Amino acid sequence: MRLQVFSRLSRRQLHVCQGLNLQRHFPQNRPFHASATYQAIKPFLLADIGEGIRECEIIQWFVEPEARVEEWDKLCEVQSDKASVEITSRFAGVIKKLHYEAGEMAQVGRPLIDIDIQGDIKQEDLEALTEAGAGEETPHEVEETLELTPISKMMPTTPSEEEKPTISKGKHAMLATPAIRHLTKELKVNLADIQGSGKDGRVLKEDVYQFAKLRDASPESASQKVTSPTVDTAVQVETVTPLSNIQAQMFKTMTRSLTVPHFLYADEIDFSSISELRRRLNNGLAKTPTGDINKLSFLPFIIKAVSIALQRYPALNARVDIDPANSKPALVMRSHHNIGVAMDTPSGLIVPVIKNVASLNVLSIAAELNRLQALAAAGKLTAQDLSGGTITVSNIGNIGGTYLSPVIVDKEVAILGIGKVRKIPAFDEEGNVMAKQICNFSWSADHRVIDGATMARAAELVRGFVEEPDSMVIHLR
Repeated sequence: MRLQVFSRLSRRQLHVCQGLNLQRHFPQNRPFHASATYQAIKPFLLADIGEGIRECEIIQWFVEPEARVEEWDKLCEVQSDKASVEITSRFAGVIKKLHYEAGEMAQVGRPLIDIDIQGDIKQEDLEALTEAGAGEETPHEVEETLELTPISKMMPTTPSEEEKPTISKGKHAMLATPAIRHLTKELKVNLADIQGSGKDGRVLKEDVYQFAKLRDASPESASQKVTSPTVDTAVQVETVTPLSNIQAQMFKTMTRSLTVPHFLYADEIDFSSISELRRRLNNGLAKTPTGDINKLSFLPFIIKAVSIALQRYPALNARVDIDPANSKPALVMRSHHNIGVAMDTPSGLIVPVIKNVASLNVLSIAAELNRLQALAAAGKLTAQDLSGGTITVSNIGNIGGTYLSPVIVDKEVAILGIGKVRKIPAFDEEGNVMAKQICNFSWSADHRVIDGATMARAAELVRGFVEEPDSMVIHLR
């Protein structure tokens, strides 16, 4: 009886509350409340990896769709026309889509992958996700999709270690340096078919040669050689060969550079004194090596001499640009002497840069040269090593040639070409015949902003420092 009365009273109170519109004060269900956790599927844009580079080749992927990555995990390796670079993830999450296959050309500022970013995301983080990084195109230039879905409406997607997808060898795990890739193209070998014997399965030069040898010795190759038609040697045969990445970049850069009016200034430099100084210093380094340097070449002395000359003639360290205030051409003066050094590598001609040469001594310049040459030979130069040059030195003399007419690098106004050092008979002040070591310096300059007199005075200053290298001591820092 009491229960029935209590039930009637409860129902009556509920009707009264409904009539007074007070039901909101008595919710029937009051679940626990938790802050929402979201997932963001965001296109990961390919950032700028070097000056003027707008595209690069996808060498290999380290991930594939539905693979989970943590922050700073490697995503892929790309090869620009200057260097190979490993791209790492800025976020932790799950890869949803690869926008390119291995071997395709990726565009800077365009989506590289779609990544599902999982976890708590604050408002400021969401705003940061929609902003392009350095070198990336802004959101109005690239249409990107940012989808937010509450975690409560989605199934868990965290895979276990056993469920993680395996990466196929041919598509994702082709490990080789750019030099090896160039060799495979020459020998017409598919890199994905080669089993690498190096560390982590990296393909070595010996692996490529061995694979090509076995392929050419196979019965199928022999039958193909027998059945192939005889080539008429009297007929001209033309074969179309695509440009490599470095050749393609050289094509673009030199085409732009040759729109600039050049002029050439050449001079003969007596290397007799610097040869003697170099001999004495190398004898001392042989007895007490300093770091990794046990021998000096002429190039560090020349680079230092160029830097000292730039302090007196800073216009040679500038670049030509358009003043946004009045849309007129102007010289942009630069404080640091970042001297590029042209190097011949297995992948082609590249120009790594020695930064802030004014603050370095000759030994430090030699150490930096050794570092850059070792990285260039291994195809491991980074975008940082190849960017920021203000003037270039090209030492073609170590291969051969006496005179040259170097082409100015883009965003620079001068370049020095160094010829071969050779011994010639000459007369001393008394008229006696003696042997001298002579080298030709060939300067090219942008005649729109550099006049011949300025170039001649700067070249004369460099010549003085090289012919009397002891005079550089008072300029060292």
